[in-house]
Amino acid sequence: MEKRNLAQELAGNAYPGRGIVIGKSEDGKYAVTAYFIMGRSVNSRNRIFVEEGEGIRTQAYDPSKLEDPSLIIYAPVRVLGNKTIVTNGDQTDTIYEWMDKQQTFEQALRLREFEPDAPNYTPRISGIMHLENGRYNYAMSILKSNNGDASACNRYTFAYENPAAGEGRFIHTYMGDGNPLPSFEGEPTLVGIAGDIDSFAKSIWDNLNEENKVSLFVRFIEIESGKYETRIINKHG
Repeated sequence: MEKRNLAQELAGNAYPGRGIVIGKSEDGKYAVTAYFIMGRSVNSRNRIFVEEGEGIRTQAYDPSKLEDPSLIIYAPVRVLGNKTIVTNGDQTDTIYEWMDKQQTFEQALRLREFEPDAPNYTPRISGIMHLENGRYNYAMSILKSNNGDASACNRYTFAYENPAAGEGRFIHTYMGDGNPLPSFEGEPTLVGIAGDIDSFAKSIWDNLNEENKVSLFVRFIEIESGKYETRIINKHG
């Protein structure tokens, strides 16, 4: 698979929707993740990321403009011991709760499916990062309708052991703008991961569509120690 330039992938898509990047830093020292949200409606754009414990949650920037919180207010990132969960919806909580009961990432997601937002049926995308004894692996998942048929849920999981330095995978909800929005297709895109946490975050933020971008979360986790650094960028506030 050809390794793509993440900045170019973002710049070339006016509306990837919500996206997750997971991989390893160029120097091989850090497990890296990024999660961004975008919006076309006033309700979707009226959000910010705020820290909550070791993770984050979404919050209305202007509570007076909040309409339907059901699919836009959730915890995208939660930490369970040596595992970091990153998703585009409240399935974060499902994964956290079931893995806390010794169930697997895939077993937890069997309880969920794509979002009930006809006619888009937005895919649920999820990632899990596992660091233990100086080793690092991760997995990503997408739950999507069967080409817009809401009676069927297609479930895909991709697992990556001992990922290469300077490489990551990028999965997002939509192939581009449209009505209905076209769901992501194929396996997560192989992308390069370059620079330190600040330059990596800046590269993502600067290449997201200016009108549609809302918030970005980036975390670098030291593989040996588990210590991490986080950056949050919000368009509002």
